[in-house]
Amino acid sequence: MWAAVLGGSLACYLLKLAGLSVPQRWLEGERVQRVAALLPVALLAALIATQTFSTGRSLTIDARAVGLGVAAVAVVLRAPFLVVVTGAAITTALLRLL
Repeated sequence: MWAAVLGGSLACYLLKLAGLSVPQRWLEGERVQRVAALLPVALLAALIATQTFSTGRSLTIDARAVGLGVAAVAVVLRAPFLVVVTGAAITTALLRLL
């Protein structure tokens, strides 16, 4: 087990070192700047979709999906972030209570 932990740590360190070794001129390109700006949004969306719709069974609609829908409606209506998160959390909690 420790070999796997140490191997994973070494791999992460080498990946970080590889990222720091990229020449600066490669990072100044317009396309790279756009991708770097949009990548966190895409990763967060993928994480939300995975956590919302994966239950070990086939795709299913449950309280999490309804909470995500409430959050999406609140975002479209330009509600403040706290209202979006609170609305989704309350909706999910109430549906799970039922």
